[in-house]
Amino acid sequence: MSRRIAVFASGTGSNFDAIMKAVEADRLDCEVALLICDRPGAKVIEKARTYGVTTFVFDPKNYPSKADFEQEIVTELKKVEVEWLVLAGYMRLIGLTLLHAYPSNIINIHPSLLPAFPGKDAIGQAFEAGVKVTGVTIHYVDEGMDTGKIIEQEALYVEEGESRDSLQQRIQAIEHKLYPATIQTILNLGDKRRERGTKHEEKSTT
Repeated sequence: MSRRIAVFASGTGSNFDAIMKAVEADRLDCEVALLICDRPGAKVIEKARTYGVTTFVFDPKNYPSKADFEQEIVTELKKVEVEWLVLAGYMRLIGLTLLHAYPSNIINIHPSLLPAFPGKDAIGQAFEAGVKVTGVTIHYVDEGMDTGKIIEQEALYVEEGESRDSLQQRIQAIEHKLYPATIQTILNLGDKRRERGTKHEEKSTT
Protein backbone atom coordinates (compact mmCIF):
# COMPACT_ATOMS: atom_id res chain seq x y z
CA MET A 1 0.00 0.00 0.00
CA SER A 2 1.37 3.36 -1.01
CA ARG A 3 1.37 5.85 1.84
CA ARG A 4 1.46 9.36 0.39
CA ILE A 5 2.28 12.35 2.56
CA ALA A 6 2.67 16.07 1.98
CA VAL A 7 5.29 18.08 3.85
CA PHE A 8 4.56 21.71 4.77
CA ALA A 9 7.59 23.95 5.31
CA SER A 10 8.47 27.65 5.27
CA GLY A 11 12.24 27.86 5.69
CA THR A 12 15.47 25.99 5.08
CA GLY A 13 13.84 22.57 5.21
CA SER A 14 16.17 20.68 7.56
CA ASN A 15 13.35 18.40 8.73
CA PHE A 16 12.15 17.97 5.15
CA ASP A 17 15.68 16.87 4.27
CA ALA A 18 15.73 14.42 7.19
CA ILE A 19 12.41 12.94 6.06
CA MET A 20 13.64 12.52 2.48
CA LYS A 21 16.87 10.88 3.64
CA ALA A 22 14.86 8.47 5.79
CA VAL A 23 12.70 7.57 2.78
CA GLU A 24 15.76 6.99 0.60
CA ALA A 25 17.34 4.82 3.32
CA ASP A 26 14.14 2.72 3.64
CA ARG A 27 13.71 3.82 7.25
CA LEU A 28 10.45 5.57 6.31
CA ASP A 29 8.03 3.63 4.13
CA CYS A 30 6.06 6.33 2.34
CA GLU A 31 6.08 8.64 -0.66
CA VAL A 32 6.50 12.37 -0.20
CA ALA A 33 4.06 13.37 -2.92
CA LEU A 34 4.07 17.14 -2.41
CA LEU A 35 5.85 20.00 -0.67
CA ILE A 36 3.64 22.91 0.37
CA CYS A 37 5.51 26.19 0.97
CA ASP A 38 4.07 29.58 1.86
CA ARG A 39 7.27 31.53 1.21
CA PRO A 40 8.40 31.89 -2.42
CA GLY A 41 12.20 31.76 -2.43
CA ALA A 42 12.52 29.60 0.70
CA LYS A 43 15.51 27.25 0.59
CA VAL A 44 13.30 24.19 1.10
CA ILE A 45 11.86 24.65 -2.42
CA GLU A 46 15.22 23.95 -4.06
CA LYS A 47 15.73 20.96 -1.77
CA ALA A 48 12.41 19.54 -2.92
CA ARG A 49 13.39 19.97 -6.55
CA THR A 50 16.70 18.21 -5.88
CA TYR A 51 14.74 15.22 -4.55
CA GLY A 52 12.26 15.38 -7.44
CA VAL A 53 9.34 16.25 -5.15
CA THR A 54 6.49 18.26 -6.68
CA THR A 55 6.03 21.65 -5.03
CA PHE A 56 3.08 23.96 -4.49
CA VAL A 57 4.38 27.40 -3.55
CA PHE A 58 2.04 30.25 -2.75
CA ASP A 59 2.09 33.74 -1.27
CA PRO A 60 -0.72 34.24 1.26
CA LYS A 61 -0.83 37.94 0.38
CA ASN A 62 -2.31 37.02 -3.00
CA TYR A 63 -5.45 35.49 -1.46
CA PRO A 64 -8.45 37.23 0.15
CA SER A 65 -8.37 34.92 3.17
CA LYS A 66 -6.79 31.88 4.81
CA ALA A 67 -9.80 29.82 3.71
CA ASP A 68 -9.11 30.73 0.07
CA PHE A 69 -5.49 29.62 -0.02
CA GLU A 70 -6.19 26.57 2.12
CA GLN A 71 -8.93 25.50 -0.30
CA GLU A 72 -6.40 25.65 -3.13
CA ILE A 73 -3.98 23.60 -1.02
CA VAL A 74 -6.70 20.99 -0.45
CA THR A 75 -7.27 20.83 -4.22
CA GLU A 76 -3.55 20.19 -4.80
CA LEU A 77 -3.43 17.55 -2.05
CA LYS A 78 -6.42 15.68 -3.47
CA LYS A 79 -4.85 15.65 -6.94
CA VAL A 80 -1.97 13.53 -5.66
CA GLU A 81 -4.07 11.54 -3.18
CA VAL A 82 -2.21 12.60 -0.05
CA GLU A 83 -3.23 10.85 3.17
CA TRP A 84 -1.17 12.63 5.84
CA LEU A 85 0.00 16.24 6.26
CA VAL A 86 3.37 16.61 7.96
CA LEU A 87 4.29 20.09 9.19
CA ALA A 88 8.05 20.61 9.23
CA GLY A 89 8.80 24.23 10.04
CA TYR A 90 5.57 25.57 8.54
CA MET A 91 5.27 28.95 10.23
CA ARG A 92 1.53 29.38 9.86
CA LEU A 93 -1.46 28.23 11.89
CA ILE A 94 -3.54 25.60 10.14
CA GLY A 95 -7.10 26.81 9.53
CA LEU A 96 -10.47 25.09 9.58
CA THR A 97 -10.44 24.34 5.85
CA LEU A 98 -7.44 22.02 6.14
CA LEU A 99 -8.50 20.68 9.53
CA HIS A 100 -11.88 19.64 8.15
CA ALA A 101 -10.34 18.10 5.01
CA TYR A 102 -7.79 16.06 7.00
CA PRO A 103 -9.24 15.50 10.48
CA SER A 104 -6.77 13.74 12.80
CA ASN A 105 -4.28 13.38 9.92
CA ILE A 106 -2.11 16.46 10.43
CA ILE A 107 1.02 16.31 12.61
CA ASN A 108 3.63 18.86 13.63
CA ILE A 109 7.06 18.91 15.24
CA HIS A 110 7.91 21.56 17.83
CA PRO A 111 11.30 22.28 19.47
CA SER A 112 10.22 22.23 23.10
CA LEU A 113 8.55 19.93 25.61
CA LEU A 114 4.99 21.12 25.10
CA PRO A 115 2.98 22.58 26.71
CA ALA A 116 6.08 24.62 27.62
CA PHE A 117 7.17 27.30 25.13
CA PRO A 118 4.57 27.08 22.37
CA GLY A 119 4.67 29.37 19.34
CA LYS A 120 7.60 31.02 17.61
CA ASP A 121 11.24 30.71 18.68
CA ALA A 122 10.65 28.00 21.27
CA ILE A 123 14.40 27.37 21.54
CA GLY A 124 15.03 31.05 22.25
CA GLN A 125 12.20 31.08 24.79
CA ALA A 126 13.67 28.09 26.63
CA PHE A 127 17.19 29.54 26.49
CA GLU A 128 16.08 32.90 27.88
CA ALA A 129 14.09 31.20 30.63
CA GLY A 130 17.20 29.33 31.74
CA VAL A 131 15.50 25.93 31.91
CA LYS A 132 17.58 22.86 32.68
CA VAL A 133 15.54 20.55 30.45
CA THR A 134 13.89 21.14 27.09
CA GLY A 135 13.37 18.89 24.08
CA VAL A 136 11.20 18.03 21.10
CA THR A 137 7.48 17.30 20.79
CA ILE A 138 5.53 15.70 17.94
CA HIS A 139 1.79 16.30 18.16
CA TYR A 140 -1.47 16.21 16.23
CA VAL A 141 -2.60 19.59 14.94
CA ASP A 142 -5.79 21.28 16.07
CA GLU A 143 -7.00 24.87 15.75
CA GLY A 144 -4.75 26.12 18.55
CA MET A 145 -1.10 27.15 18.70
CA ASP A 146 0.76 23.88 19.44
CA THR A 147 -2.14 22.62 21.56
CA GLY A 148 -2.93 19.29 19.83
CA LYS A 149 -2.63 15.86 21.42
CA ILE A 150 0.99 14.87 22.05
CA ILE A 151 2.24 11.84 20.13
CA GLU A 152 5.91 11.65 21.12
CA GLN A 153 8.46 13.63 23.13
CA GLU A 154 12.18 13.44 23.76
CA ALA A 155 13.90 15.45 26.48
CA LEU A 156 17.27 17.16 26.31
CA TYR A 157 19.34 18.47 29.22
CA VAL A 158 20.72 21.96 28.71
CA GLU A 159 24.44 21.93 29.39
CA GLU A 160 26.06 24.41 31.76
CA GLY A 161 27.15 27.50 29.82
CA GLU A 162 25.72 26.20 26.57
CA SER A 163 25.13 28.72 23.77
CA ARG A 164 21.82 29.15 22.02
CA ASP A 165 23.34 27.94 18.75
CA SER A 166 24.65 24.77 20.40
CA LEU A 167 21.25 24.11 21.96
CA GLN A 168 19.55 24.57 18.60
CA GLN A 169 21.95 22.17 16.89
CA ARG A 170 21.36 19.47 19.51
CA ILE A 171 17.58 19.91 19.35
CA GLN A 172 17.65 19.66 15.56
CA ALA A 173 19.70 16.47 15.78
CA ILE A 174 16.90 14.96 17.89
CA GLU A 175 14.24 16.24 15.49
CA HIS A 176 15.92 14.68 12.46
CA LYS A 177 15.84 11.22 14.05
CA LEU A 178 12.59 11.40 16.01
CA TYR A 179 10.33 12.81 13.28
CA PRO A 180 10.88 10.16 10.57
CA ALA A 181 10.62 7.37 13.17
CA THR A 182 7.38 8.78 14.58
CA ILE A 183 5.88 9.29 11.12
CA GLN A 184 6.59 5.62 10.39
CA THR A 185 4.83 4.58 13.61
CA ILE A 186 1.79 6.72 12.77
CA LEU A 187 1.55 5.28 9.25
CA ASN A 188 1.74 1.75 10.63
CA LEU A 189 -1.05 2.48 13.13
CA GLY A 190 -3.16 3.95 10.32
CA ASP A 191 -2.72 0.77 8.28
CA LYS A 192 -3.82 -1.36 11.26
CA ARG A 193 -6.94 0.77 11.77
CA ARG A 194 -7.85 0.36 8.10
CA GLU A 195 -7.35 -3.41 8.34
CA ARG A 196 -9.64 -3.61 11.37
CA GLY A 197 -12.22 -1.49 9.57
CA THR A 198 -12.09 -3.72 6.49
CA LYS A 199 -12.51 -6.88 8.57
CA HIS A 200 -15.44 -5.30 10.42
CA GLU A 201 -17.13 -4.44 7.12
CA GLU A 202 -16.60 -7.98 5.82
CA LYS A 203 -18.17 -9.47 8.94
CA SER A 204 -21.15 -7.13 8.78
CA THR A 205 -21.90 -8.09 5.17
CA THR A 206 -21.74 -11.86 5.76
